Parts: sequence; structure tokens; C-alpha cells
Amino acid sequence: MLALFKPVVEVDGHRVGNAWGRIVVPLAPGQHHVHVHVPYLLPTCIGAADLGVTVHPGQTVELDYRAPMIVFIGGALGPPPQKYPGMVATIVLAIVTLVMLLCLCGGFILAACSGSSGG
Repeated sequence: MLALFKPVVEVDGHRVGNAWGRIVVPLAPGQHHVHVHVPYLLPTCIGAADLGVTVHPGQTVELDYRAPMIVFIGGALGPPPQKYPGMVATIVLAIVTLVMLLCLCGGFILAACSGSSGG
């Protein structure tokens, strides 16, 4: 779903990028504030992440951003590789949903079998 929305990348309050993938931003040496979020439907902004970065002369700083797996938590921003926030909760919710579906289907099958044999 997030492929439909492109992240907003800001450095020192100025928008410098709006795409998934690698973005190269030339910066003067010094301290900079990096902010990334993904515009969304509801809420209108998800996965907000902020990081203070110090750039030394001639240095390249590589950062990795990961949008969250669950809409209501923040994103991850820092040196690569970053993990997807909310991955464990997403897996647990998927397993719980699958178990509930299997129980529900099993209940319908048992009810159908006992109803047809009692007839």
C-alpha cells in the first residue's frame, strides 16, 4: 500500500526529496537535521523519523529509512541497515488472524458434518 505514497525527505526544514530509493543530497559540512515521513490518507503523516547528522568536510553520510509496518508508530532512520518498525507486531497479528480463521472454518465444517449426519 505504501508504494502508492512517496516519502518526504527534509534537511534543515527544506524538502530535498520525494521518492523511494537512493537520494543524494549535497550538504555543506556541519550539523544538519534530517526529517522523513510518508504522506498518507488517515493519519495524514505516518512513519515520522528525525535524526541529527554531522557532516565533516569530504565525508559521505549514508542513511537508511524504513517506514513502519503499522501506521501509528514512527519510522526508522539511521545508518544502514535499519529494521522495519512494527514487524514483530505485524507477524503476531497475522498469526492470530490465521488461527482465528482456521478455528472459524473448522467450526463451520464440524457444524456441517454433524448437521448432515444427524438428519
